Parts: sequence; C-alpha cells; structure tokens
Amino acid sequence: MLHKYFPGQSKLHGRFWSRCVLALVTSLLVIRSGMTLPVNRIEAQEPAAAKALEPIGQFVTVAGTIDAKEFGKVSRVAKGLEAKARAEKRKAILVLEFSDGPSRFGDVRELAKFLSEQLPDVRTVAWIPKDVIGYNVIVALACNEIIMHPRAGLGNLGRGKPVDEDVKTYVETLVSRRNNPLLSMALVHGMMDPKEEVIWVRRQVGAPPNLVSETELVTPVQFQRLMEAKAIIQDHKTIKAAGSNGLYNGGQARAGNFLCSQTAEARADIAKIYGLKRETLREDPTSGNQLIARRIRIEGVITPLIEEFIHRQIDRMKNEGANLLIFEIDSPGGYLTSSQSLANIIADLDDNKTIRTVAYVPKQALSGAAMIALGCDDIVMHPNAQIGDSAPIEMRAGGPFERAPEKVLSVVRDIMKTLGERKGRPTAITIAMADKDHAVYKVTNKQSGDISFMSEDDILAANGDWNKGPRVDETGKGNLLTVSGKRAHDLMIAAEPVANFDELKQRYGIPAEESVPAVGPTWVDTLVFLLNDGKVTGLLFVIGIICIYAELHVPSGFFLIISCVCFGLFFWSRFLGGTAGWLEVMLFMLGLAFIALEVFVIPGFGVFGVSGALMMLASLVLASQTFFIPTSSADYRELADHLSTLGGSLVGVIITALALSRFLPRMPLLNRMVLVPPGGAPFPRTNEPLLRPDLAAEAFASHRLLGPYADLQGVRGHAVTILRPSGKAQFGDRMVDVISDGPFIEVGRAVQVIEVNGNRVVVREMA
Repeated sequence: MLHKYFPGQSKLHGRFWSRCVLALVTSLLVIRSGMTLPVNRIEAQEPAAAKALEPIGQFVTVAGTIDAKEFGKVSRVAKGLEAKARAEKRKAILVLEFSDGPSRFGDVRELAKFLSEQLPDVRTVAWIPKDVIGYNVIVALACNEIIMHPRAGLGNLGRGKPVDEDVKTYVETLVSRRNNPLLSMALVHGMMDPKEEVIWVRRQVGAPPNLVSETELVTPVQFQRLMEAKAIIQDHKTIKAAGSNGLYNGGQARAGNFLCSQTAEARADIAKIYGLKRETLREDPTSGNQLIARRIRIEGVITPLIEEFIHRQIDRMKNEGANLLIFEIDSPGGYLTSSQSLANIIADLDDNKTIRTVAYVPKQALSGAAMIALGCDDIVMHPNAQIGDSAPIEMRAGGPFERAPEKVLSVVRDIMKTLGERKGRPTAITIAMADKDHAVYKVTNKQSGDISFMSEDDILAANGDWNKGPRVDETGKGNLLTVSGKRAHDLMIAAEPVANFDELKQRYGIPAEESVPAVGPTWVDTLVFLLNDGKVTGLLFVIGIICIYAELHVPSGFFLIISCVCFGLFFWSRFLGGTAGWLEVMLFMLGLAFIALEVFVIPGFGVFGVSGALMMLASLVLASQTFFIPTSSADYRELADHLSTLGGSLVGVIITALALSRFLPRMPLLNRMVLVPPGGAPFPRTNEPLLRPDLAAEAFASHRLLGPYADLQGVRGHAVTILRPSGKAQFGDRMVDVISDGPFIEVGRAVQVIEVNGNRVVVREMA
C-alpha cells in the first residue's frame, strides 16, 4: 500500500532499508573476520608511530677529573641531543658514564646544577661501571636515574671524612628536588658522614583492603619515631653502620630499591633497557666539539711499509687534535701481521673516547683491508663496493697461492671475532669473511623482536632466546662472505651506503666548503719504499763496503762519508719501514768497533775481527726482516732472500776490491793518495820527470840500510810475546817490535831477523 500511495517515499524507504541490511551484513562479516580492515589500517600505521616514539640517546664518558672542559663537553652534547629530540618530537636519553677521580666541588656543583635544572626534555642516566667516590658522586645524584654494575660502589663523598657544611647543604637541596625518587636524606647523610647510621625498613602502609608494603631508608632517630608511632614494620636491617664510609654497591641498592633503578653488566644492557640503537653504544667524539676531520688513504697491497706509514699519519693527526679520522680504503689485502696491527691500532683509538674512526670504501676492502675496516667505528661503502674474503693464504715455493693451514685460520677467526665484538657488529658475519664453512642464519629475538645474525653454535648458546631464520646465502658451503655496500648494510656490518665522498661529508656534518684532502705517501715515503727494494739494498751494501775498503787505502775521508751515507740510508729506511730498531744499529756499530780494535789496537785477524764481522752481518739481516727467528716457510723464504742479497753484495765487493787493488795505484790523482807500505818503493809517476835511474836506485838502497835496526840483520833472539804476526822479540839486551814472516810464533821460540826495512823488522822462527 505504501508503495501505491507514496511512490517517491517508498523508494527512499527502500534505499534506507537496503542500506541498513548492507551495513548489518558488513558488520557481521567484519566481526566474524576479527575486524580485519580496521586492524590492517592500524598495523600499517604502527611502524611510523613506533619510529616516532623510538628514543634517541647518546653515551658520554665523564673524565675522572671534572673541570670546565668536561662541563663544556657534556653541556654541548646534552643541548644538541635536546634540540634534536624537540625537532623530531622524540624522547632523549643522555647516559653519562662516571669514573673515580679528584674533582673540585665548584666544578662538580656547576655540572650538577646544569643536569638537574637546565635539561627538562632530556632524561639523564648515571652509569656507574666501577667504584665512584668523592665529589664526582654529586653529579651522579643530580641525574634522573642511576644504573650501577652489581659489584660497583657509589658513595663516600668525603673519602672517609665528613664533608664541609656547604657541600652538605647543596647535596640536601639537590635531593629535596626529587629528580631521582630513589634518593633520600638518610641515604645521602650516610654518604657524607661516616658517623651516620642508615637503616633499611619495609613497612606496611594504608588501610584494609588497600594495605601495601613500601621500603625506605631512615636514620636511627627516624626509626625510633616509627616504632613509637606503632608503624607496622615487616622487616628492617642496618645497611650502613656508624663508622663505615657509606659506599653502597649496585646489587645491594637494587635489592633494597634505593639509589639505583637498574643494574647492568655493560653498555649493551643499558641500551636494551631504554630501547636505544646499538650505534649509541659508541660515543661520538665530535658531538659538542669542534669537528676536526682528517682523511688517510690506504691503497694497494698492505705491507709493513704501508703499516708504518699509516701509523705515523695517525700519530701526526692525533697531535693535530683530529677527532674524526676517515680511512679511505681501496685495497685487495696484504700481509696478515700488518693488517692485524693496523686494525688493532685503529680500534684502540676508541679507548680514549676522543677520536671517531670511519672506514670509507669506494671500491674494495678485501682480505686484510676488510680486517682494517672492521677496526673502525663505522664502515661506509659505495653501494657497489666490495668487502670480505679475509681467509689467510700462503705462497708455496714454486707453486701458486694456497689456503693457510688450520692453525693460521683459527687465529684469523679469533681476530675477526674480536673486532666484531669490539665494534658491536655480528661476530658470526665477521667470522664468515674468513671461514668458508661458517654458516650464518638470520635470527629474531623472541621477546624484543630484534634482528641479528648468528651461527648454529651461537643460537644454541643463547638458550632459546632467538628464533632461527633462513641461512645467509653468502655464507657456508665453501663460500667466503664477500658482499656489496648495500648488502653489508643489510647484514649490520656497515652503515647505509653513500654515492661519493661529498655525501659522506654531509652525513658526518663536515661543511661542504671544507676540503678534506686524502693523505697519501709523500716523496719521503716513496724514497723509503725504493730503498727497501732488494736490489737497491744490495747496491747500498756494495757501495758502503767498497768505500770502507777504499778509505783504508786512500785515507781522504771522502770514501768514509759515502760509506756512512749508504749505511745511514739503509738503517733509516728500515727504521721507517718498521723492520729495524736500535738493537740492529747498536750491533752494527759494535761490529765496526770490534773490527777497528782488531786492525789498529790488536794487529792480526782473530776473535775481535771475526766477532765484529758476524755482528755486522747479523745487524744487516735483522734490520731487513720483522722476525728474529724464522717460524714458518714464509719466514725461511724471506731469510733466504735477505741472505742472498747480502751474499751477492759481498761477492760484488770482493770482485771490486780485487780490481781496485790492481788498478787504484795506477789511477791518475788517486795514486798520489795510496798508502805505500813501510820501506816500500813509491810507484813511478809517468807524468813527472825522473832523476837518473842509477842514482835513484843507489839513494833508495842507502835509505833502506839506514835506520835504528839496520845492525839486526841476521841476528838471532827469542819471542817475548806471541807473534800473530806482530809482537815483541828480545835480541841480547834489546826489545824490538817485530813481525813474523809467516805463521804465528809462540812465546820463547827462537827467531832470526831476515829483513830490516827502516823500522820494520821481519823475523822467522828457527827450527
């Protein structure tokens, strides 16, 4: 009927009821499906919301001696963190790691006032990993929370004595602000005065059915008042006796619910407590300080020479005050010992918390170069750059490169694991770079949902805390982990890739107009590399030894200078090359001294001469290598190379010396400087007029017969000292310096003078 009389309205009603039915059906479907559509919309928004709520944090180490410099550092970092948190509308957490040390109360008070009054948008946390006593405790009390190592202690402000009245007044005022609700007057009075006694009390408060238990720290007077007020005390104990120093440890404080809110073993535990990213575990020395960036280029094969060059540059840049060191790495690897040494040197820069290190890899960092990159705080790569393949190899004699034995591989695995642990990277991934059979799996934490990478053994050792996921394709089954920059970021060993160095500068806050030139080898380093070449080293040996020989025949000083320059260049290059030290130099100088002693003081060639020659030989060999005693096949090959270089040099010296002995006296100009043996005839000079030969011969003969010992010709006597070949002999009542014409002559043997030339008396042993 309605449809008949009200056709237009019946259409409206029909649409209305249709819509109602449709809405009802849709609602039932939504309810039956568990409200899929609304939940899906919420889930899609959850990641963005979670990211917005994710706190930002920063760890800062406060030096043991708190002064104006430390105040400036902490305040700049805190203000920067606060500004970033406000801009991104996120929570900010500043974790201050304290240590013990002498500080002035005035400096401590200024920092405590700043932390407690001027950082409303930053949650401050005091981290106490070891005992902290004295005035530094006041700054920890100014923070919103205190986290302690279970065995670390905090307190004893007066270091065994009551504090001054102004210190006491300020600490009481600080506690009264209730920045940290776990502090109380009784607690800090026990810290400030050894005479104070502190009692821990658990009592029941409220009225049924709302009875609750609460704990508090009280003095003996306050405890007496509670007893008089008939408070329901469930438990009590003295936690600080009168006469003790008022030092509370973390485990005690956490169990009693006072002083510290949590206990932790390391920074990683604190990061988990507050939901901070692992990047915050490493301090940024550039935060709050003037940025001083330097760049060092590491390219080509990593050798001991490159190692020493990089080490020198690091020391130089540290002295310049650099707080950001960028190592631009483009290398296929090199020597294991050099790579390990550089990785440890760079990793150790993080110990003093003043330098941040970044490995920038535009092309490749393979083998030992990957090891060096892992020693840096951050690794930033080009998306297509390569990193990995750090398995050790050895060069067999007469054959190709082969994988190193297991004992060497185990050492490299330990190195890669240690570097991963020190820099907060998944150790399973770093080990997989060196071990082709090390399978790695993607895992998810059952409680937090964190993603990481572990091996089978790591997962079992975690006691079921992680859910095992798929294997990382690049690991196990004979694969050495080698990945691109983008993949390295996915595997949590590198930061997000950059396209070029300008983008890297932007990421670390280096002004675009500031130039950061890469420091590479200079001409001095090139000269060092050249002088360390085997052929050049052999040439230095030849020239140096020949010049010594020439100086003995031509005492002009010129050849001695050249010899000193040659050996000086050798030891200088080996010093900078990292293979020589003062031991080698001292051995060489001592060997020279022994030979000089044998030549000029004890004529002959005996113990001193042989010992000196051996010392010089040992010093030259030791200065050419990094080891003292060879332990591997590579060491023996290196030793053989050095001995062959030295042996070849000696052969060249002998040949040159024989040539000089024959031709030097006949060389123009030089023949005038050649020493003539005593009594020997001078060599004729063809370019000068001569006297009549017969007169010259007669003059020479007469000169030869003249002298103090001319009458000893043919006289017999006996040896007073050993003649080897020189010594003394007795002829009647005359003691004469003589020389044997052949073998050594023992004391007391009969001798006869066979030749007298001026002061030179030659004798022969009589049968």
